[in-house]
Amino acid sequence: MFYSRFLPLAVLARACCEISAGAANAFQAGAFAVDINPTNFPVRVNAMFTERSADKIVDPLFAKALAVDDGSVRLVFCVVDTCMMARDLIDAAKEEAAKRTGVPANRLLVSATHTHSAPSAMGCLGSRIDPDYAAFLPGRIAAAIAGAVERLAPAKVGWGQMDDWHHTFNRRWIRRPDKMLVDPFGQRTVRAHMHPGHQSPDAVGPSGPVDPELSVLAFQRLDGTPLALLANYSMHYYESPLLSSDYFGRFARHVSTMLEADPAFVAIMTQGTSGDLMWMDYGSPRRQIGYDAYAQEIASHVAGLVRGMRWSAKAPVRMTERKLDLAYRTPGQERLAWARQIANGLKGNLPKTLPEVYALEALFLHDKPRAELKLQAVSIGDLGIAALPNEVFALTGLKIKAGSPFKATFNIELANGAEGYIPPPEQHHLGGYTTWPARTAGLETNAEPQIVRMAIELLQDLAGQKPRTKGVSHGPYARSVLSSRPRGYWRFEEMVTPVAQDSAGDNHATLEPGVAVYLPGVDDRVGHQSPAPPYPNAFSASNINRSIHLAGGRVKANISLPKRYTIEMWFWNGLPIDARGVTGYLLSHRPATNGSVGGEHLGIAGSANPNEAGKLFLAVDTKPNALRLVGRSVLGLHAWHHVVLVRDGNNVRLHLDGRTEPELQGALPSHGRESGSLLFIGGHFDGHHGFEGKIDETAVYDRALTAKEIARHYRASGIKKLAGPVGTAESKP
Repeated sequence: MFYSRFLPLAVLARACCEISAGAANAFQAGAFAVDINPTNFPVRVNAMFTERSADKIVDPLFAKALAVDDGSVRLVFCVVDTCMMARDLIDAAKEEAAKRTGVPANRLLVSATHTHSAPSAMGCLGSRIDPDYAAFLPGRIAAAIAGAVERLAPAKVGWGQMDDWHHTFNRRWIRRPDKMLVDPFGQRTVRAHMHPGHQSPDAVGPSGPVDPELSVLAFQRLDGTPLALLANYSMHYYESPLLSSDYFGRFARHVSTMLEADPAFVAIMTQGTSGDLMWMDYGSPRRQIGYDAYAQEIASHVAGLVRGMRWSAKAPVRMTERKLDLAYRTPGQERLAWARQIANGLKGNLPKTLPEVYALEALFLHDKPRAELKLQAVSIGDLGIAALPNEVFALTGLKIKAGSPFKATFNIELANGAEGYIPPPEQHHLGGYTTWPARTAGLETNAEPQIVRMAIELLQDLAGQKPRTKGVSHGPYARSVLSSRPRGYWRFEEMVTPVAQDSAGDNHATLEPGVAVYLPGVDDRVGHQSPAPPYPNAFSASNINRSIHLAGGRVKANISLPKRYTIEMWFWNGLPIDARGVTGYLLSHRPATNGSVGGEHLGIAGSANPNEAGKLFLAVDTKPNALRLVGRSVLGLHAWHHVVLVRDGNNVRLHLDGRTEPELQGALPSHGRESGSLLFIGGHFDGHHGFEGKIDETAVYDRALTAKEIARHYRASGIKKLAGPVGTAESKP
């Protein structure tokens, strides 16, 4: 039985899956934990912009190994309580472990938990490697692997998954265009950045989705007693005092107690795809529960999954590995000269400012222009696992899961190396810490698609099947729109840019740079929404409805507009109405003619017209001036609205939130005939005053929809009442 990662948490309270039988020989598992606490103090600690030092242990650090054998294939997972480990350190540990156990190095998967409170096993940003500790670590990793292999014994296996929306959130938020930050190189480029502050007025919304899936692969002895488990969740780290295994270690302690396991039981939490995720919900007031309480809550979910599992004494085990060569974003001559000047001024001292940190990082990248990544995939029965040597975004993990041929899949990052953050290509345009060139984020802008493709290919090799093709599902609202026969219908469900697929035909649109994808779409909540969607979903059937977030970019469609047409869309405005002269343009098009009408624009008025601020307006460019109509309602901020623009010759009307009574109507001249046209969604065709917020479910019709049709579409959304326009009486659809 396979449980969708998008089902409500309550439905998955007893998520479990019996792994299919397939191995003729006895299935075995073994687990072992080795203490990796430093023996000499003080030690250097990395994982922040500048170097720290520690002289005590708060929570013990371990290398935990889990060996699995189906009678023909033997492999070992080893998870280390450290922030990250370089490829050469891990390779040294694997070489020693292979000699001690006979398990080939390409059957060993070694990853970091990503605690930010451990000794520095590699240098990064303003922190140096702790050479003594780095030399000490490979032998301890090898000892853990050897101990797990020595303890192999007949066992049963099971796995389960559930959605936990309450413990991980996107920490990278899009900033207002007038609140952009300066990068370490002195340029005002930062449109998206981590940790914006709780309910910050300077931030508009998250720049990406969340992967809420909590997964566990568990083993028990033949007598039913717990042997080991390997859990996976996409959450960066909690934050703990030095030195500490953070919530990863406390999780292991709590879940062992909850399962009433004996001292030989080994519990492991692995790092999912969390490059842009963390435990803070920045759309809500600050809430601090502490890493122990946090770990206990996660452990409770995992214990519930384990208790509900079905177990099998047989399961085929497979593993494969491949290497990928990629380039670093090395500095150009101007950046290199800047970096050398700053480095010379440091005179060997540690960097203390961001420009100093990134100047030294530029020199590192200059000296190492390419990198070889090692990617792995594992399958145990019907469960697939992808291992990545990077900190990838949640969206990347969701792409791999969507393309995996297995019934269930999870991803382990920071495995077999540490090549830093790997943003999806469109996120590079938004800037911010996770894009600044350094050892922590240095690979080429097109690295992510290559990593995703190889990870899916590895999973495909194990399964002997092609990746699953997942089409866009249509809920009642989408079916209602399609029944009205639109010429173009962009649902904005894409995981990748730049193409926005047309669900009604082949009028595919283009997403310009400055667009984030796969954000939660339309619902009836107000404010900075948490990632958990409401159920049921009338837009995309059982799946989450998705949308795009415009942050300086637009959607561009080559589509002709006749004398009579309708444009229907949903939008969520994230910019206060006093932020600039025009809050933002929702639609803009310009006929490919030289007639008297030069364009038509639908927007939200701003500070340039105080009496109209927050209201919709429709303007047409005529010679020698412009004509406009203004709506009567002030729109709610951070709320979804449904708007339909209807043109019937020279007459126009606009309907808001499904109401049959027009929000505005009147006469505005038309270009008068069908002609080629560029339609811009979320911006003016001249590029100014782009819409700042989310756009969803946009359709174009080559006829004038009636008020009843518009009301019918809105009713199909299942939304009873949106955040009503301020200061007006609401009329019913």
